[in-house]
Amino acid sequence: MDKMSVCWCLFLGLLLLCTLSDSQECVRELQRNMDFPGSDITFVYSPDEEHCQKLCTQQAACQFFTFVRSDWTNDNRNFYCYLKRSSSGQPDVKRPLLGVTSGFSLKGCSAEPRPTLSAVYQGVDFFGADYKTLFTADYEECQRVCTQEPGCQFFTFVKADYTTTSIRYKCHLKFTWTIPVPPIVEWRTGVVSGFSSNLESIPLLGKQTPCQTKLFPRTDIPGSELLTLPAASPEQCLSLCSDHPACTYFTYNSPELKCYLKKNTNQMVLAAKDGVTSGLPSRFCALDNSWMKTPFEGIDFRGSDMRFILLDDPQTCQQLCNDDNNCQFFTYVNKNFHDASYRRRCYLKRSITLPAPPMVSKLAGVVSGFSLESIAHTPT
Repeated sequence: MDKMSVCWCLFLGLLLLCTLSDSQECVRELQRNMDFPGSDITFVYSPDEEHCQKLCTQQAACQFFTFVRSDWTNDNRNFYCYLKRSSSGQPDVKRPLLGVTSGFSLKGCSAEPRPTLSAVYQGVDFFGADYKTLFTADYEECQRVCTQEPGCQFFTFVKADYTTTSIRYKCHLKFTWTIPVPPIVEWRTGVVSGFSSNLESIPLLGKQTPCQTKLFPRTDIPGSELLTLPAASPEQCLSLCSDHPACTYFTYNSPELKCYLKKNTNQMVLAAKDGVTSGLPSRFCALDNSWMKTPFEGIDFRGSDMRFILLDDPQTCQQLCNDDNNCQFFTYVNKNFHDASYRRRCYLKRSITLPAPPMVSKLAGVVSGFSLESIAHTPT
C-alpha cells in the first residue's frame, strides 16, 4: 500500500472513530411522568413534549431532555423544556415525577418526512415575536392567515370570551428565525468559517424567479433599527432582512460584523459612510445564495458546536459539513493558530431553526398554534 493510501485509510478511520464517539442510539419513545434531573445545558420554552424533543434534536449539544407539562402544579415552570447532556450520553439519574415528560434527541434516527405542527393549544399564549396583528372571526382563520403569510411561523388568537373586550378576535402573527444564525461572529486570526452548501436549498421566500438584489456600498441608512444580528457579510445580512417580514431595509457594518435590520415604511435616507453597506430586501423571489460557498478567512463562528474533528485544511472541513445533514456551519482552526492545542480542529456547528415561541404561558381566553407550513420551510 502506498503512502497516499495509508494516509487516506488513517483519515477514514479517524473520521469513523469521531463519528461513532458522538453517535447516539435512536430512542423515539417519550417517558411520561419521568424526570431526568441535572445535566442541564439550558432551557427553552415549548408548547408540548414532541416539540421539545424536536428542539433537543436541533440543539447542537442536546442528548436528552425533560419537559414540564401544562398539568405541572409544583410551581410556575409550565412549558419549560430543559435541554441536557452528559459524558455518557445518558441521564445520570431517572426518577418518577408527575407533570413532566422526558426523552432523547432524535439525532441518531434516520431522517423522516417533515410533519406539520398542526396542533393548537387552548388557553396557551405564545408571548412575544409579533410582527403583525389583525382581526379574524376565529382561530382557524387566524391559522389560515398565518399559513399564507410568508414570514409567519406561529400565532396567538384572542377569543370572544377574553376579559379585555377591545382586543377580542385579535390575531397576532409571529416570527422567529428558521434560517441558521451563528450566535457569535467575530474576527479571529488563524481561523476560517463558512456555511454548509445544503443551506442553499432553504426556500427563504420560496419562489423560482431570481431576485434582482440591491446593495448600496459605502452607504449608511441611519436610524429605524428593528434588530441587530451578527453576520459575516452584506449578502448574509441581505438574506436575514429578506427573511424577516418586518424588515424594510438594512445596513451592514463590516468592521463590527453586525447586521442592522431596520423598519421604516415612510422614508429611506441614504448617507455616505465608509465600512458599511446598505440594501433592500428581496421578496417573493429566489435569492442568490452563492455567497455561502465562499469561506470567510479570519472570522470565527463561535459557539453552537456539535463536535470537532482533526483535519488538514478548511476545504476538507467544509466538505465534511456539507456531507453531514446536521451541520449548518463550521469553523476551522489553521495550523498556524497561536494556540497549538486548537490547531487543525474542524468544528461542526448548528443552531435551532424549528419555529419556537420565545415564551409560552397559560392564559385564559386565547388559543395559539403554528403555521401549517412551518416545518416545510424549516431545514432538518
